[in-house]
Amino acid sequence: MPLFALPFPAIDPIAYQFGPLAIRWYALAYIAGILIGWWYLRRLVETPRLWGALDRPTVAELDDFVLWATLGIVLGGRIGYVLFYNLAHYLEHPLEVAMLWKGGMAFHGGLLGSIVAMLLFARGRGFSFLTLFDLFAAAAPIGLFFGRLANFINAELWGRATDVPWAMVFPFAGPDPRHPSQLYEAALEGVVLYAVIGHLVHRTDTLKAPGALAGVFAMGYGLARFVVEFFREPDAQVGYLAGGITMGQILSLPMILAGLALFVWARRAARHRAGSAAP
Repeated sequence: MPLFALPFPAIDPIAYQFGPLAIRWYALAYIAGILIGWWYLRRLVETPRLWGALDRPTVAELDDFVLWATLGIVLGGRIGYVLFYNLAHYLEHPLEVAMLWKGGMAFHGGLLGSIVAMLLFARGRGFSFLTLFDLFAAAAPIGLFFGRLANFINAELWGRATDVPWAMVFPFAGPDPRHPSQLYEAALEGVVLYAVIGHLVHRTDTLKAPGALAGVFAMGYGLARFVVEFFREPDAQVGYLAGGITMGQILSLPMILAGLALFVWARRAARHRAGSAAP
């Protein structure tokens, strides 16, 4: 145990209190991620050079999709947490499934919920589901960044005990200094992944290959989450699985493989279309 540890910057999880109504930083993080991501995607669909002749959602369709995406994220995230991380508890207390204010969201579930929302929304419209998925991938790191900062403010999902100089003693996590793994995730899943995807969007023709950007996002998030799990304390009710692997790593491995396969397929399909269109 180190002689010194950084003090945890205790921030009230409640940002504003109006009588019995409490507005939490976690809710504001979701709102900020959705609104900023929405604004960013409007900018993308209004920039023709990024798309070439590819059909894409109109601004009006994108505005409609925000509600679908929000429902997919929230419902999928909650259902994913129930199924992947705490099923036994919720089988005994089924009414608590709807108590979102008690916490418990899973990114992998939120992603699956968003994919369902995208499939339903894109059906019957003049653009590909994969193009919508690419747009989702472009904005998702923004929401991840704010969400991980909110995890840090809530002093939840803390890291494993460590003696690194920047270790912190988190409330309710015992006396041992721990990795601020929420900040690691904010950096990797948010800042780094946004920089990589932003480069591909604005400096390459990746958006002209439907599905390629979605593949990069799936690979990037999966790799970032897999690495951070070595520093993050697993949920107490799940713990370590066989060989010391965590549930987060198990759920991330298929994302990495599926993302790689989608990226390779999307690039090959785009080259094939370009070759067929050539005179």
